[in-house]
Amino acid sequence: MKMRILLLAACLLSGPLAAQASATQCEDKSFSLQLLGSGGPISDDGRASSASLIWRHGKAVAMIDAGGGAFLRFGQSGARLENVAFIGLTHFHTDHVSDLPALLKGSYFFRARHQIAIAGPAGGSAFPSLSGFMQAQFNAKTGAYAYLSGMFSGAGDLPLKVTLADVDYRKAQPTTVYDKDGLRVSALGIPHGDVPALAYRIDSAEGSIVISADQNGSRPEFIDFARNADILVMPLAIDEAADEASAFLHAKPSTVGRIAAAVRPGKLVLNHFMGKSLRVKEQSIRLIRQHYSGPVYAARDLSCFPVK
Repeated sequence: MKMRILLLAACLLSGPLAAQASATQCEDKSFSLQLLGSGGPISDDGRASSASLIWRHGKAVAMIDAGGGAFLRFGQSGARLENVAFIGLTHFHTDHVSDLPALLKGSYFFRARHQIAIAGPAGGSAFPSLSGFMQAQFNAKTGAYAYLSGMFSGAGDLPLKVTLADVDYRKAQPTTVYDKDGLRVSALGIPHGDVPALAYRIDSAEGSIVISADQNGSRPEFIDFARNADILVMPLAIDEAADEASAFLHAKPSTVGRIAAAVRPGKLVLNHFMGKSLRVKEQSIRLIRQHYSGPVYAARDLSCFPVK
């Protein structure tokens, strides 16, 4: 009963009070999803941008995206970077990656050396590959944060080593990007206009979680990729009346509903809200429910959803 009340509070409250309420709610960390950031690229939503944690056996073991505000929310969640074994970046819009350097810098204070596997899309259009993005940030000679370049080798003062995987987002089949200690993460390209983008599926003995970044919903392979997940996370950035350009980048609520109906997840979690989509949130959820009859949650920053 207590967990249900806290989840309800996370969905209904707004402003700083909501963050405080939801910050205490992730009590079940056996295998859970926690949304660090549920907002979008505009500050009118009053939320952190896209970032999610996967808790397992009491530890935050994986992270998907690290948009603006993720650094603060990561600390508020109680997670420790020393426990994170995998970071998946969905694409290179700033609201999905801008806090990554700040998070990785925290490894300077590790008590022991640690390794993190990082995956992201291969390059395309106006966007770099994951490797190119990381070199632009941390290359020893030309990187914006060259002083952190030791993370590539694991040598020097920074007790962190990162391994990088550029994922072919054009492939029709998923790519396994992490498989260790009973946790398997796979990635599949999704259509976000002309932006190379990935969705991630996290599987364990305890269940499955699928996190979709921005997508317009036009790729049928995503249905099989996400099918029967315990939790499906979908963005709700736009409303049903959005213009053609917006719908080229993002799925409308009716499309989100049709995807969820085909995937048949245990629960649907909505995130990536913007100011306008928040104003019509209830109307959009009603449109989703016309197609999908399962539980629907509108996430807030730090809201937590256990797989049970």
